[in-house]
Amino acid sequence: MKKENQEKKSPKTLSSNILVNKKCPICKISLESAILCNTEIDYCPRCFGLWFEEDELRWAKDEKDKDLNWLDIDLWKDSKKFKVSYGIRLCPSCRLPLYEVYYGDSKIIVDVCNICKGVWLDRGEFKKIIDYLKEKQKYEILNNYSENLLKQGIEIFLGPDSLKEEISDFLTVLKFLKYNLIIKHPTISKIISELFR
Repeated sequence: MKKENQEKKSPKTLSSNILVNKKCPICKISLESAILCNTEIDYCPRCFGLWFEEDELRWAKDEKDKDLNWLDIDLWKDSKKFKVSYGIRLCPSCRLPLYEVYYGDSKIIVDVCNICKGVWLDRGEFKKIIDYLKEKQKYEILNNYSENLLKQGIEIFLGPDSLKEEISDFLTVLKFLKYNLIIKHPTISKIISELFR
């Protein structure tokens, strides 16, 4: 599991004396723990919604498809796009209203908590996010390859993740150079491949 040295999650300890029994923001019943893509998350046994604590969505996405590890969406980047769903959905951990926000530039609306940075996904939205990211990855590799390679190179030294994760992200993008070359310049690619025969 990604969370090393972490206490058992259900119920989760907030301080030494306060325990939180997380509730589904839709069904209002207790969430249960599960492992999704090698990441411990919480889910609703009735509606099958998923609760990801801070960074868990990224960890699960990276584990689901290693080629997507370099493609991260910052849900908190543009707070002007947040739409509060007052009274409708409350954060399973904080019990404060969740914000509705589009996942990147997709049409997928997710619920986020700006206090604990958790993310609530309705049933099926995790798969939709993975599918969206696969399409975005294709677009980024074909149209913005050099910018993404440069960004990942800079993040090795200045990025938010560990050095190992940032190097892995850079190598993943670098791996796509071959595919980019094949698609954009098939003649050059053919000449290069024939050089090594």
